[in-house]
Amino acid sequence: MASIEDKIGEDIQAKVPEAFADRTLDRFLSMHLSIRLYILATSAAGVALSVVYIFTLYPILDLTYYFLLFVMYLPVVFLITPAHKRERKVGWLSYVPALLTLGVFLFLTYMSRELAFQTWIPANEWQLAVAILVFLLVMEAARRTGGLIFLIIVLIFALYPMYAEYLPGVLWGPPMSFARTTAFNVYSSDALLGVVTRVVGETLIGYLILAALLGPTGASNFFLKLAMAMMGTARGGPAKVAVLSSGFFGSLSGSIFANVVSTGAVTIPMMRRAGFPNHYAGALEACASTGGMLMPPVMGAVAFIMADFTNTEYGVIVVAAAIPSILYYFGLYCHVDAYSAKAGLAGLPRSELPTVKEAIRDGWPFLAVLIFLVWGLVFMRWERLTPFYACALLLALTFLKKSLRLRIGKIPEILFEVSKLLSQTLALLLPTSFILGGLMATGVAPNIASELVNIGGENVALVLLIGVGICLLFGMLGMIVAAYLMLALTLAPALEQIGGFNTLAIHLFIAYYSMLAAITPPVALAAFIASRISDSDPMLTSWHACRLGIVLYFIPVFFLFQPAMILQGSLLDTAIWLPINVVAIMLIAAASEGRLWRFGLLRIWARVTLFIGALLIGFPSWQSTLAGTIMAVAVVLLGNLSRRPTPATKYAAG
Repeated sequence: MASIEDKIGEDIQAKVPEAFADRTLDRFLSMHLSIRLYILATSAAGVALSVVYIFTLYPILDLTYYFLLFVMYLPVVFLITPAHKRERKVGWLSYVPALLTLGVFLFLTYMSRELAFQTWIPANEWQLAVAILVFLLVMEAARRTGGLIFLIIVLIFALYPMYAEYLPGVLWGPPMSFARTTAFNVYSSDALLGVVTRVVGETLIGYLILAALLGPTGASNFFLKLAMAMMGTARGGPAKVAVLSSGFFGSLSGSIFANVVSTGAVTIPMMRRAGFPNHYAGALEACASTGGMLMPPVMGAVAFIMADFTNTEYGVIVVAAAIPSILYYFGLYCHVDAYSAKAGLAGLPRSELPTVKEAIRDGWPFLAVLIFLVWGLVFMRWERLTPFYACALLLALTFLKKSLRLRIGKIPEILFEVSKLLSQTLALLLPTSFILGGLMATGVAPNIASELVNIGGENVALVLLIGVGICLLFGMLGMIVAAYLMLALTLAPALEQIGGFNTLAIHLFIAYYSMLAAITPPVALAAFIASRISDSDPMLTSWHACRLGIVLYFIPVFFLFQPAMILQGSLLDTAIWLPINVVAIMLIAAASEGRLWRFGLLRIWARVTLFIGALLIGFPSWQSTLAGTIMAVAVVLLGNLSRRPTPATKYAAG
């Protein structure tokens, strides 16, 4: 019998979809040795610079630091990302923009002190020429990393001040020339030099460096092994392993799509071999990976931007997100357990699995780093210092364990990974700052908020539906950060005025619905990627992902109306509503899968009734909770009228 380590080795070779395969290393290796050495050197210099700046070892002007980061990392995105599909090796279409980016930001670094103490808005002729070049280069980086649709959406908002005077009603804005619009987008602290750049340069960079260290040290293998030791023997064990391992890995990576490709290449084949249908395996991995962006301590970029935007300590956001993310993964677990029970899917033999003791013995440094991150963020409140301390701790602890110790030959791999992560992050996030610039330059954001208040009046549900629709629309285009930024400026103030909701609850509500688009048809990117790995129909996979992740569509509503669910209220309210929500989630999963724990299979009418009752139970109102409880109890008391007979043959999955 093959060991679990052998099976993991086989599954890692599972085919990752061609469209999502990482070709950056191939392009890097195709470059001349001198260019490769330059990229590694600038990567190391960027890490050193961030340490000097963040720990204030030497005084550096903020703008000088930001521009130097752009110098060291932004040109790399043109070298590792092709200009078009047929550009396999780096050609002049990549070298030219890389050199232009290097040159223009070296110049801005030199001029940073003047820019910091003088306004370049409006810009003179040479300042405008520089701004246009920067604008075009950032847009080209957006096209290469985010695609054509991403570029078009950003352009529409970035150039909005130029045509705002022709729009009706609340969308009208004062006329602005192309020159002033471009200068504002590039030189304003409300656009390129504002919140997005500050978050990447001062907070996110430490976590990206930590993420680059985790791969070569074997963190993903450890978390998978630990999940298998804990859940492998349970019924439907491989699927429960997928849920747990994606939660573990996502809590440190903070990336939905990287999570799907990395853990999915292992968990999806494992689920298929255990008897789960292809589409179910793909859908579950998509849901589990999406939850990774919500799971503390390292959440996605949105969480860091939220902390800066709302002037809230990141540790507070970590604590606030803990209960909703755990409830979400609990919902996935309930789905898997119900499906496995009705389909008769057993777990893996214990002989093929590692023990928890073995897993922890082999990878305890990663658990120590995870615990340290929580301690540093929540209790010590070190904020942006925590990931750097965590990196040092990881290196120190892995040095003590021979099997995890980093070899000298791994250093170039780590430096390349740092350069790749930071360059791609800058290329994806910097363009979203132009969305802020377009809205702030015209001053239209407060007007939109006021109009939402007028539209909603006393009808909070209508305003929420508008916000949810925008979140899902932008999220489907892969613009999660853009969706958050736009609605943080417009929807959040409106909700505070209309409903008097908790500020952090509003911003988490917006963030959650923006991320939900990854599993929401018709453009569920996480489900589409997973479907390519599971060899299943993309639409079927995305619809099942939407169904499996259904609790995530309602958890934000629950904590918006009861902030104690994100620990923003009294502990008594938390103690009351947490178990109520646990029951609600169990019933939602039961209605979705058609099997209620210790009751049996459910008829269609009973599933619908139970589902509605579960939503009413979870909504934080005693009247609705009582009504939902009556509906759920009625389904159980009706016994055989609610229960569907168990088929004589094994349940036909899928």
